[in-house]
Amino acid sequence: MATLQFKGKAAVWNHHLSVPYHALEKDVKKSLKGADDAENLIIEGDNLLALKALLPQYQGRVKCIYIDPPYNTGNEGLAGRDSRQRGRGPRST
Repeated sequence: MATLQFKGKAAVWNHHLSVPYHALEKDVKKSLKGADDAENLIIEGDNLLALKALLPQYQGRVKCIYIDPPYNTGNEGLAGRDSRQRGRGPRST
């Protein structure tokens, strides 16, 4: 079986165990009216915290998770520009 090996793997292997669980907070203003929460979710936040928040209700029931790269962190090593300024992007109406 293939394995993923990288420097520091042993140090971070159980890091997720020390991260506390957080409850998901629904933003009613950004939610679709009448939408079924159990069917589809969009979560904004830290990837690890979001994934841990899903565990109590969705463990073993998730079909797909799309995690967007961490843009706008000041890291220029990403593909594409990382210089978007807050409040200057497209708006949803």
